[in-house]
Amino acid sequence: MSNLKKKADSPLERLGNGLFKENPTFVLMLGMCPTLAVTTSAMNGLGMGLATTAVLMMSNLIISLLRRVIPNRVRIPAFIVIIATFVTVVQFLMEAYLPDINKALGIYIPLIVVNCIILGRAEAYAYSNPPIPSFFDGLGMGLGFSFALTCIGAVRELLGAGKVFDYNIMPASYVPINIFVLAPGAFFVLAALTALQNYIRIRLRKAGKKDKADKIQSGCNEDCMNCSDKGCSKRFYDNSKKTEAKDAMNGAKQVLEKDGNKPAADKKENNPAEVREEKKLADIKREAAERSEEQPAAPEKTFRQIKEEERRRADLARAEGEKVSSKEAEKEGSESFADKNAEEKEGVKE
Repeated sequence: MSNLKKKADSPLERLGNGLFKENPTFVLMLGMCPTLAVTTSAMNGLGMGLATTAVLMMSNLIISLLRRVIPNRVRIPAFIVIIATFVTVVQFLMEAYLPDINKALGIYIPLIVVNCIILGRAEAYAYSNPPIPSFFDGLGMGLGFSFALTCIGAVRELLGAGKVFDYNIMPASYVPINIFVLAPGAFFVLAALTALQNYIRIRLRKAGKKDKADKIQSGCNEDCMNCSDKGCSKRFYDNSKKTEAKDAMNGAKQVLEKDGNKPAADKKENNPAEVREEKKLADIKREAAERSEEQPAAPEKTFRQIKEEERRRADLARAEGEKVSSKEAEKEGSESFADKNAEEKEGVKE
């Protein structure tokens, strides 16, 4: 396993990875702003690529050396500070020794600070790998970026001006195609070169060289148990642990299935108290079911039927109240009549 990991992170592998397998321009499609803006000539593309390469190498090296010191929560600001430091150094050197290229590239030199290629490699590789592989990873990515920008600039300069590195290539009768020097020409050339590398990859895949052609392994965090990249060359890192875990899970599942398929009598044959309790519970359930069959449940009443019953009860209660009041009135009338008769009899006697 260690040999495989060492081979995967060797300097030659990192260089080839950046130049071909994970070319930042033609494969990962990163850094499109400087790619389309500064590649009006091969010299401009080469200058921009080499400046980015220098920043990539040094920033990857320093970030890898400080990976155990930089807190995880503030790693992005720390990356930007480190990258900005090297961009400033590169800009001063270009102003001093390459003023023409520095003037041609203009604002795109300071914008290397926020180039997604540099931040991407710092986050995906340098922050989790040793210094030497990180340095060569930056070198490989930078050379791949320089190669792509130089190719795009050379094609645009050749078709748009008939020159490459200010050397006349086309004959004097050649009429330059000015659109290739303008902004649309960058899109045309980038699309054509990307299509060409895709065509080469498809041919290599058909020839049985799939892994060498298009295997991308950016930012491997060595968490192979949770990785969905089945073709990764580092997948054997934790493969034994994953196999052991899977075997343990399968064994536990088989034991549970065997226990679930056992009949109840086999499970409880050594515990007669549980058997008696289950029999009692079964008898109670059977008696309840027989009673429910003998006495069918009354159908549920609707809301209207309930209201009618309530009104009927209210009418009966009112009628009973009226009867009681009439009886009391008759009783009072009879008592008053008896009192009058008694008074009349007393008067006659007197």
